[in-house]
Amino acid sequence: MIYFYGYLALINLTALVLCAKDKYAAIRGRWRVPERTLLLFCAFGGAWGMGLGMILFRHKIRHRKFTVSVPLLCLLWLAATIYLATGVIK
Repeated sequence: MIYFYGYLALINLTALVLCAKDKYAAIRGRWRVPERTLLLFCAFGGAWGMGLGMILFRHKIRHRKFTVSVPLLCLLWLAATIYLATGVIK
């Protein structure tokens, strides 16, 4: 279980950093992180980091794709974490 929590911490931190990097690049007119990459990080467990990044940096808040999928993925990962933490799978 400790590896699972470590994985979630790392991928959420990475998603948050990617969100910050993309916002910085958007302001400066530089190369951007593809939306597909951001959404893949959300799908693989970084939804909470991306959600925090969206709030902190006001990034991707006008894109329906993100305002719908990120909260749904947050709920999905929360449910998965609770399911695993309750000891259903040993």
